Amino acid sequence: MTVIVGLVHNGRVHLGGDSAGVAGLRLTVRRDPKIFRNGPYAMGFTTSFRMGQLLHHAFKAPKPKGDLDRFMSTVFVDKLRGCLKAGGWARKDSEQEQSGTFLVGIHGRLFAVYDDYQIAEPADGYAAVGCGDQFALGALHATAGLDLPARERLALALAAAGHHSAGVCEPFRYVTARKRPS
Repeated sequence: MTVIVGLVHNGRVHLGGDSAGVAGLRLTVRRDPKIFRNGPYAMGFTTSFRMGQLLHHAFKAPKPKGDLDRFMSTVFVDKLRGCLKAGGWARKDSEQEQSGTFLVGIHGRLFAVYDDYQIAEPADGYAAVGCGDQFALGALHATAGLDLPARERLALALAAAGHHSAGVCEPFRYVTARKRPS
């Protein structure tokens, strides 16, 4: 299920997401959003609505301090692990903890958090996760040099994923991370 797209544009992170809830061949259009703000962060998830509910409503997102790469890989991930464990979502397989996949925008930077708690920052300034990610990435790449507004690029990426993936559907939603404090 899902496509979540993220884009850095003019120093801010913009996210877009679909509304599909998929179980086998059953599709439910969900009212609860897959993208949202949590404190200074913009977030968008795939994998599980339970994980997304914890990220949205239970995760006490720490305020970034110091080196953002180090902060995201340590403080942010440690708080995230605690939240997912307390909410009954974190899993262990062969003694390795696992979660789900989501995008995070903060201070003009876009990160993907993968199920092994790896933090990745795309060099292209855009990313996509979920079953429609490849279609969305193609659209984001194709529109990279066209000087389009961020929302329009996200809309094109979501439309491409919705057209080609059975696990993606409208309505599409959008959120922008807050500006970095001066």
